[in-house]
Amino acid sequence: MIGHSFGFYWTVFFGVIFARYFLIAGGAHLLFYSALGKSVAIRRLRRKPPSWKGIRKDIELSMLSAVIFAFCAALIMSAFDTGKTLLYTDLHQYELWYLGASFVAVLILQDAYFYFIHRLSHHPLLFKWLHQGHHRSGDPTPWTSFAFDPLEALIQALFLVAIVFIVPLHFITLVAVLMTMTVWTVWNHLGVELFPPAFAHHWFGKWFIGPTHHSIHHRKYTVHYGLYFTFWDKLLGSHDPSYEFEFDSALRTRLDYLR
Repeated sequence: MIGHSFGFYWTVFFGVIFARYFLIAGGAHLLFYSALGKSVAIRRLRRKPPSWKGIRKDIELSMLSAVIFAFCAALIMSAFDTGKTLLYTDLHQYELWYLGASFVAVLILQDAYFYFIHRLSHHPLLFKWLHQGHHRSGDPTPWTSFAFDPLEALIQALFLVAIVFIVPLHFITLVAVLMTMTVWTVWNHLGVELFPPAFAHHWFGKWFIGPTHHSIHHRKYTVHYGLYFTFWDKLLGSHDPSYEFEFDSALRTRLDYLR
């Protein structure tokens, strides 16, 4: 199989990741902090407006992360060109149901990987080297979503590098995972809660992570390490027992803040 050079792949993927970040994170910031403005003010989780200095730091780290993500994506494509991965392009190579099953399986595996790596990165001996940059801006904004220290960015990207050698995946599935990860990560760092207080008591709200859940992590550091699901937090004792209460009282708190 004849493909492109590693440098070509890196350039293309860096451009794609760069554009994806600014379109999704920037679009979310523009929508919820500018366009909608006062109409979502009572739903904001931040204790003060975001500063340009903090946003600029997040963008700088995110660009470093994009360099590393593009490098890992180029590795995957170079390996695919030589037939070393389990990626495939023929929709009929596996049953169509496998597209959905493999998508769900990768999300579950990625969530588990993220949980343990994320929790480990908060260890006092590792935090400065792995994760301090992500928490540097205080309360998160959409721009914080991919603001990782370089070593953490590499560790996070290695999951996808490894998974294409372990699980057969169609390119459609891989792209769907990447888009889900991007949108979900921006959503978690939105700093605006769009669901009503009752959401935390609904079955979906109990098992899936959203802005309020993750904002508690950015305030307390020692709870809520998951990416998509609350499963590992609940199983391993890192789920904040006051989460549902905080979700219920969030609207009242924001209203008090605005008075």
